[in-house]
Amino acid sequence: MADSDDSKFLFLQNDFKNSGLAQADWAAKKMVWVPSEREGFEAASVKEEQGEQVLVELSNGQKTTVSKDDVQKMNPPKFSKVEDMAALTFLNEASVLHNLRERYFSSLIYTYSGLFCVVVNPYKMLPIYSEKIIEMYKGKKRHEVPPHIYSITDNAYRNMMQDREDQSILCTGESGAGKTENTKKVIQYLAVIASSHKGKKDANPQQPGSLAFGELEKQLLQANPILEAFGNAKTIKNDNSSRFGKFIKLNFDVTGYIVGANIDTYLLEKSRCIRQAHTERSFHIFYYMVAGAKDKMKEDLLLEAFNSYRFLMEGHVEVPGQEDNEMFTETLEAMEIMGFTEEERMGMLKVVSTVLQLGNINFEKERNSEQATMPDNTAAQKVCHLQGINVTDFTRAILTPRIKVGREVVQKAQTKQQADFAVEALAKAMYERLFRWILFRVNKTLDKSKRQASSFLGILDIAGFEIFEDNSFEQLCINYTNERLQQLFNHTMFILEQEEYKREGIQWNFIDFGLDLQPCIELIERPNNPPGILALLDEECWFPKASDTSFVEKLLSTHSGHVKFSKPKQHKDKLMFTVLHYAGKVDYNAASWLTKNMDPLNDNVTALLNNSSNSFIQDLWKDVDRVVGLDTLTKMSESSVPTKSKKGMFRTVGQLYKESLGKLMTTLHNTQPNFVRCIIPNHEKRAGKMDAPLVLEQLRCNGVLEGIRICRQGFPNRIVFQEFRQRYEILAANAIPKGFMDGKQACCLMVKHLDLDPNLFRIGQSKMFFRTGVLAQLEEERDLKLTVVIIAFQAQARGFLARKAFSKRQQQLTAMKVIQRNCACYLKLKNWQWWRLFTKVKPLLQVTRQEEEMGQKEEELKAAREAAAKAEAELKDITQKHTQLVEERAALEIKLQTETELYTEAEEMRLRLEAKHKELEEVLKEMEVRLEEEEERANSLHDHKKELEQQLQHAEAHIAEQEDAFQKLQMEKNSLDAKVKKTEEEILMMDDNNNKLQKEKKLLEERLADMTSNLAEEEEKSKNLTKLKTKHESMISELEVRLKKEEKSRQDVEKAKKKLEAELGETQEQNNDLLRQLEELRAQLTAREEELQAVNARLEEESSQRALTMKKVRELEGLLSELQEDLEKERSQRNKTEAQRRELETELHHLRTELEDSLDTTAAQQELRAKREQEVMMLKRAMEDEGRAREAQIQEMRQKHNQSLEEMSEQLEQAKRVRSSVEKTKQALEKEASEMRADLQSLSSAKQEVEHKKKKVEGQLSDLQMRFNEGERQRNELGERVNKMAMELDSVNSLLNEAESKNIKLSKDVASLNSQLHDVQALLEEESRQKLNFCGRLRQMEEERSSLIEQLEEETEARQSSERQLSGLNSQLSDLKRRLDEALSSVESLEEQKKRLHRDLDQAQTEAQEKASSLDKLERSRVRLQQELEDVLMELETQRQLSASLDKKQRRFDQLLLEERAVSSRTAEERDRAEAEVRDRETRILALTRTLEETQGALQDSDRNMRSLRAEMEELLSSKDDVGRNVHDLEKVKRGLEMMLEEMRTQMEELEDELQASEDSKLRAEVTLQALKTQQERELQARDESAEERRRGLLKQVRELEEELEDEKKQRNQASAAKKKLESELRSTEEQLEVATRGREEAAKQFRKMQGQLKDLQRELDESVVAHREVSSSARETERRLKAAEAELTQLHEMLSVAERARKQAEGERDELQEELTSNSSGKSVFGEERRRFESRISQLEEELEEEQNNVESLNERLRKSQQMVEQLGADLASERLSSQGRESSRQQLDKQNRELKARLQELEGQGRSKLKASVAALEAKLRDAQEQLEAESRERQNNAKSLRQKEKKLKDLSVQMEDERKQAQQYKDQAEKGAVRLKQLKLQLEEAEEEAQRAAAARRKLQRELEEANEAKEALNEEVSSLRGKLRRGGGGTDSGFVPAPSPRVSMVTAGVSGGYRPMGGVSFRPRPKQNSVDSEEEVRDMAPRHRHEEEEDYYDEDEMEQ
Repeated sequence: MADSDDSKFLFLQNDFKNSGLAQADWAAKKMVWVPSEREGFEAASVKEEQGEQVLVELSNGQKTTVSKDDVQKMNPPKFSKVEDMAALTFLNEASVLHNLRERYFSSLIYTYSGLFCVVVNPYKMLPIYSEKIIEMYKGKKRHEVPPHIYSITDNAYRNMMQDREDQSILCTGESGAGKTENTKKVIQYLAVIASSHKGKKDANPQQPGSLAFGELEKQLLQANPILEAFGNAKTIKNDNSSRFGKFIKLNFDVTGYIVGANIDTYLLEKSRCIRQAHTERSFHIFYYMVAGAKDKMKEDLLLEAFNSYRFLMEGHVEVPGQEDNEMFTETLEAMEIMGFTEEERMGMLKVVSTVLQLGNINFEKERNSEQATMPDNTAAQKVCHLQGINVTDFTRAILTPRIKVGREVVQKAQTKQQADFAVEALAKAMYERLFRWILFRVNKTLDKSKRQASSFLGILDIAGFEIFEDNSFEQLCINYTNERLQQLFNHTMFILEQEEYKREGIQWNFIDFGLDLQPCIELIERPNNPPGILALLDEECWFPKASDTSFVEKLLSTHSGHVKFSKPKQHKDKLMFTVLHYAGKVDYNAASWLTKNMDPLNDNVTALLNNSSNSFIQDLWKDVDRVVGLDTLTKMSESSVPTKSKKGMFRTVGQLYKESLGKLMTTLHNTQPNFVRCIIPNHEKRAGKMDAPLVLEQLRCNGVLEGIRICRQGFPNRIVFQEFRQRYEILAANAIPKGFMDGKQACCLMVKHLDLDPNLFRIGQSKMFFRTGVLAQLEEERDLKLTVVIIAFQAQARGFLARKAFSKRQQQLTAMKVIQRNCACYLKLKNWQWWRLFTKVKPLLQVTRQEEEMGQKEEELKAAREAAAKAEAELKDITQKHTQLVEERAALEIKLQTETELYTEAEEMRLRLEAKHKELEEVLKEMEVRLEEEEERANSLHDHKKELEQQLQHAEAHIAEQEDAFQKLQMEKNSLDAKVKKTEEEILMMDDNNNKLQKEKKLLEERLADMTSNLAEEEEKSKNLTKLKTKHESMISELEVRLKKEEKSRQDVEKAKKKLEAELGETQEQNNDLLRQLEELRAQLTAREEELQAVNARLEEESSQRALTMKKVRELEGLLSELQEDLEKERSQRNKTEAQRRELETELHHLRTELEDSLDTTAAQQELRAKREQEVMMLKRAMEDEGRAREAQIQEMRQKHNQSLEEMSEQLEQAKRVRSSVEKTKQALEKEASEMRADLQSLSSAKQEVEHKKKKVEGQLSDLQMRFNEGERQRNELGERVNKMAMELDSVNSLLNEAESKNIKLSKDVASLNSQLHDVQALLEEESRQKLNFCGRLRQMEEERSSLIEQLEEETEARQSSERQLSGLNSQLSDLKRRLDEALSSVESLEEQKKRLHRDLDQAQTEAQEKASSLDKLERSRVRLQQELEDVLMELETQRQLSASLDKKQRRFDQLLLEERAVSSRTAEERDRAEAEVRDRETRILALTRTLEETQGALQDSDRNMRSLRAEMEELLSSKDDVGRNVHDLEKVKRGLEMMLEEMRTQMEELEDELQASEDSKLRAEVTLQALKTQQERELQARDESAEERRRGLLKQVRELEEELEDEKKQRNQASAAKKKLESELRSTEEQLEVATRGREEAAKQFRKMQGQLKDLQRELDESVVAHREVSSSARETERRLKAAEAELTQLHEMLSVAERARKQAEGERDELQEELTSNSSGKSVFGEERRRFESRISQLEEELEEEQNNVESLNERLRKSQQMVEQLGADLASERLSSQGRESSRQQLDKQNRELKARLQELEGQGRSKLKASVAALEAKLRDAQEQLEAESRERQNNAKSLRQKEKKLKDLSVQMEDERKQAQQYKDQAEKGAVRLKQLKLQLEEAEEEAQRAAAARRKLQRELEEANEAKEALNEEVSSLRGKLRRGGGGTDSGFVPAPSPRVSMVTAGVSGGYRPMGGVSFRPRPKQNSVDSEEEVRDMAPRHRHEEEEDYYDEDEMEQ
């Protein structure tokens, strides 16, 4: 009974749901839903449709007309009380409400609606939360059990465990809907199923005594009472309403146990602690504490009666069914379980008591002033005592708090209102902080960090959407939260729909329904462009004198055009505004929103509390810095500029809530959400009552109807193919053909037949999808069809019943007539005498007896015939059994033979396996030894590898260091480049900024004038603005001071600029040095990289060798494992054979005993036995022969296997030797490489010396070049200085402009007008255009610069040519002077000659010394070359040794080849022999097959004879007269036939054996032949290929060595020739250098003179070019500005015209609408709705008109400003034109000067050219000589490079050789692998041979069985013959009598003997058991003999009796 009671609250009672009556009633009446005020919607039936109106009849019989739009369709009764409302075919409000109502009245409170689980508060206890129910829902899917919160929780938990995805359950709803209760049930369920202490189920969590401290699940359940005590309160709707939202996060480990929890709270209603509505309570803890505190606690907490507390407005309001004192003790116990200490508990209660005492502080107003006073401070003393602070300080802080104004601290007196507000704010803040602390403490207890959490399940318990009469800031926050949650639901629903449709392959335009709510969310939360409601509220909080009205005004101005925002028209209050949410329009009252958002506190009191003597209070108030105090408020009132909150400053309530909600939404987005919607059925808290309008409103607010709206967009009704076909196949009966058809195809055919619109349905992969209403339509059609069918069925049934009744009546009538006739006849004959006589005589007549006898005879005849038929059937059975027995006998004989063979085979196999086992053990030992050796080698290689790795690491570290250094240098270079680029960009930017700022300056000056006028007007309006003005003036003065400072800083900047110029030069020099260093480092890097490559190559070689060895080791291990597996197989086979042998022995023993028993009977059986023994002996011999042959084959295979193993080992040893030789060669090569490196180093040193000399020559050249470059550099530096000066000027201007712009920005922020915004945007556009123009100018400037640089280069070339001419003239002048000197000083010539001779002598000595040094160098180089020659000769010798070793290897290989060929020849011979044997055997097989065919023919003949004889025998048996005559003839024939049969069978068996053996041997030979052929071919191919590869390798090596020799000879010859050339060239270069130095010194002097002149000219040129550029750029700018202004003017005119047109259109529309309204005033009742629409349209149009007018005004303002700008630009243009004309004239003058200078230059150049030509020619000759020398040196370098390359080639060739040797080693390895493969093949062949042997054995067994069967048949025939003889002898005497007896029992006895195992005395019985080779025991045989004798005697006596 209990089960049924529980189930009725969960499961649906199918009373009237699917009944036909309900369905018919619904279909007949056309039921619909009509709106009703009381019930929401009322059921009605459609009577008549009148256009847009519908006539309906209500349930009470009343008829009304309703609009078609108001009518909603009703679902069929099939969908009554449906568990998931998404399955309803008509998804409308009425259907949803009706379904919920029906379920609620049936006590089914849980209902699904798609993703939602809708819960209706039952207002009574239901037995659906017991442990039994928990067990029922555990592990079940959603569709398997009825709707329940446990099902949602279990599915979430299972999804978390399976998918490892975090889950969340979102419980929303109004207060009193049951959110908290459902949250508790979720936690309760999870605590049961995911408890880590599942063993301890005895402890009841509800009983405090049974709770163990520290157990997580119990603590989790006990956290709820604490939070409820401090966070819940009694309201009008709910006695235990939670006044805060919470998100409980349960953490689970990998195994699914709860490991911790965390609770986050949202929006605590802290105002409840100071004021409550009528019949409502404050938070429970106040009442618990006052009612439940005992004496001592009362004293400590200074508690009083309920009525004495002002904050408890209604006094002690009791909650029905709840005792406050008991709840207090429960709360304290819960705190104890949660680990709260005694001090913490007292501290919490003191804070609660303090909140109550704060309400009792009373303030009064002073008489003369507004100042507040505290006449009675008893309450204040209590507060201070509880909080541990000073009373006087507290009263002073409340009444006269200290406020910081500027830098001074002032005491400000508070009014009564301010003091009351401060106390209330303190009470609220104190309680909120206490609640936060409790939450932190609970989380700390629940956070168990022992086990790491892998995933979590979150439960969100938050208030649903709220629409009250007065909606405040709290409602906005709640509704904002619900908007975000609904968006999450829509988004998840969209994703799930999308996944479903994708899975089913349905085409559907995917719509993200989450985006529908985005405009409303953005209206609330958007930070800027435009700012949302919360952002504007935060902004308003920062402004001075801001109020709620200013906030609403700002809201209306920014969001007037928003879709989701409007101003309510009914309300006249300025603080009202409307937001259109998804649940409907909500009117918000913005009264005291600023204070709620800021939440200010008295910072004096908070500072006191922070310094409290109580540590608990100190902890509560530790973050005092973030409190909004009076200090900050005053600062805000003084400053006009909104400042951003810094880190550590306070944050508004809106900001904090938005952040916490954002975090919550991110966590929810990262989880898989599950939605629970709680609903209040009525406000009276009555069970079983549902207020329809209230429920509908909640459904709308909870988003259930929103979800239904989304469902309607898609295909909400889904039905599986099978169900659709089963239910609606009646509508398309003939569409589906008979037989099986796929469900999808059948549904497609049905839909086609039904002619459904393709838009109304979709066919998926497993189900059909329908839009809303389609299934209802189908249901209607189905009902109509069913009614037609049922009516027809009823008609048929009624007709059938009527016909049946009619026929019955007819039969009754005929029967009555017959009875009447018979009665009449009887009455007539009753008294007739003759009739009486006839009745008496009739039984005595004989005729009746004859009939009876005839009947008896007929029965006997039938019985005889049946007996004959039975006898015939028995005869057939006996013949069949006889044949079966014969077959069984043959099978047994074959089995015997096979068993004996198996025994012998098993014995032989055992011996072989033992031998093989020993051999394998020996091989194993050898392999183990080898393995140990290989392991040792592997270890040594591993050590070597470690050493190499260490070396590599060192090398890598070194390379890394080098790379780091290189990267640092690169970074420094890049940074310097970046600095240079930055400076250039900054210069350009400064130019741009300067121009921009000048323009902005003018504009801003104009605006300043406007702003000052505005400020003057504002001063008159308010006092605050006057203060601001004074501040601004002070700011302006400060800015002037700053301007002066800026001018000073400008001067400093100029100085810094000069310093920077000097530093730039130094940095350039450093840059050049760094570049040189970079090049050197790169060269080092390349060298290191080459070394690294070499090391890597070595490493790779080592790793390859190691890999090879490891491969070998693995192969050997593989071989070992294979051998072990073979051993295990052999053991298992041996065990099997032993078991078989034992079985065979036992069977043999039985057979022998039976044979011995049977041998004693007759001599014929002894002969048979002898024959059988002979056959067995023959078979044994054949088996032994075959065994020996097999053993010989196996031994051969073993020998081959051993040979292959030996070959493998030899190959391995050879590989090892090759490896050692390779290592030796590698070492030799490494030595050679090191020697080569040394040679290279010596060559490089020699090369460096040559290069050193060359560098000296180049250095002298570079000195000359440097002098030339210095002049150019000085010129460039001067240009750069000029540019830098300009840059500094620009930077200073920019700083000035920045200061001005700051001033302007401040003024802009004060005004914050939209027009300025538009202007700024226009300016920005202008600036971007100007920027583009400037970029274009820059490019032009760069182009001009490049052209000037080209001119400069041309001038420098001309200058050089002039210098050359000058030098030529100077040389001519010097020659003339020399001649004059020679003519004048002929006396002094002798002395000069003497001096010259001395100089010549000195020069000769120096030259001799130089030649000696060069000789020494040449000798050194000769010595080095000799060393190189010796090295090369050494290399030659090593190469010869290598070639000799390779020759030896070749010989060895040839030997191996010969051996292999010999082996192949042997195998070929063996193959030929095998082929010959195969041919012989084939001929024998052919002969045997012929003989077999002949014997088979003979056998068939004999079989035919047998059949004919059997037929004759049967005829004899059937013939009754001639039985005795033919017995002797039959016996003779039978014996002859039996003898013939036996001979034929023996021959046949022998032939078959021989055939089988020959076929087996032929197959074996073929298999072995093929295997040998394939092996031979493979081996030969492999060996040929390896030999060819080796030959090629050797030939390559020989050729390479020859080429190397030739190259070395050529190099020697070239080196000697180069040496001679170098000596001659060195001498000539030294002479030429001396001449060149003299000429250069003279040219340098002339060059310096020309440089000075050039610099002057260049300066003048640069100045003129700069002036020209400035003029042109300014002109272009003005022109562009003019064009832009004109374009803007035209745009503005166009926009004005468009706006006017739009305005006119709007006015026209308005007039038309008004006219229509006036004309349609008569039809008010009909067109009321249209009028409302038109009015709304008119209001919209008016708003648009206003907007257009505003736009027109703004455009007019812009036009006026643009005209002003045009005028300004015109003035600027005129001034610029004047300046450009002046600059143009100056430019022309400069051009003239330039031309004159150029003419002078040309004249000078003409003069100098003729002089310079001679000197130039001489210098050119010298240059040619130097170039030739350079070319010679370059050739030498090339030769050296060639020699280097050749050496590298040698190295490569050696590496190639190494690779070849590696390849050889690989080939050896491949050969080894091939050997292993060959081994496997041999094993396979062995296995195949064994299988063949088994097959042969099986064939032998078959033959044996056939033999045994033949023997059995023979015995059976003998028995039959003997029995027939006996019968014939007995029946010989009675043949003369004519009596034909029935079939004698003798025949049955014979048949019984044959079928039942009958045999003569001592004979063996064989029973017909199919497929069972069992033999009867001896006891059965002994028992059978006497029984048969007795039966024979009985039969004999019966026959005698019959004869008598």
